[in-house]
Amino acid sequence: MQNNSEIDLDSGQYSRLAIEKYEAVYGHNFISPGGLATAQEFSALLDLRPGLKVLDIGCGIGGSAFHMAEQYGVQVHGLDLSTNMLAIARERCLALGLADKVTFTQGDILAYAGVAAYERIYSRDVFLHIHAKARLFAVIQQALAPDGLLLFTDYCCGEGEKSPEFAAYIQQRNYALCTVAEYCRLLAQAGFEVLRAEDRTAHFIQILEVEMKNLPTDRFDAQTLGELRRAWQDKFFRAQQGEQRWGLFSARRLA
Repeated sequence: MQNNSEIDLDSGQYSRLAIEKYEAVYGHNFISPGGLATAQEFSALLDLRPGLKVLDIGCGIGGSAFHMAEQYGVQVHGLDLSTNMLAIARERCLALGLADKVTFTQGDILAYAGVAAYERIYSRDVFLHIHAKARLFAVIQQALAPDGLLLFTDYCCGEGEKSPEFAAYIQQRNYALCTVAEYCRLLAQAGFEVLRAEDRTAHFIQILEVEMKNLPTDRFDAQTLGELRRAWQDKFFRAQQGEQRWGLFSARRLA
């Protein structure tokens, strides 16, 4: 049975139509900024080797999991709350012939109880949905093997008071945004050695510029296309103003 958060995601931000729109902008199999290019860049930071076990938190429709399995020969387990996402991911996995390397489970990372099950944990722009950040990193710390690596990107916020418009956006999406410094503190408190904590907002702005130029004008009606354009313009403006930021983080579990 779905809980309320799952129902909200599947009927709202991650409805089938919404997923189709995101994928049309980000690229086939992807629903996060930069699509395949950023998946390639960031997964290369994980020192992946054949046989390693990777947990992909908030795996979406599977793009990063498929890339890591195909490129590096790792075993990837994708976890996501959205049944809509996972239905698509499983279909694509079978079509790609990756069922022996990539598996998926519907569920909440906060409820995960495995211990030292993975050498690598990866997540792209998902933790913004999770309010219990201290609990999140405690669970991840337990799920990683000693010396295991965590890498994630996430929407972040700037220091200082938020504008009414940005605060309303966060509330409407039910996001929980941290600053880059706050994520560093949370990781250290959970028993991680922080290896990388980068404000990638300038990169994020470049990605948004390319995506706005390449909006799929032939795939949607004028109203849908207008909604997409406004959403991307709003993100671009918030990023330029320094309110919405994008962070890249990697950390090692201390033994």
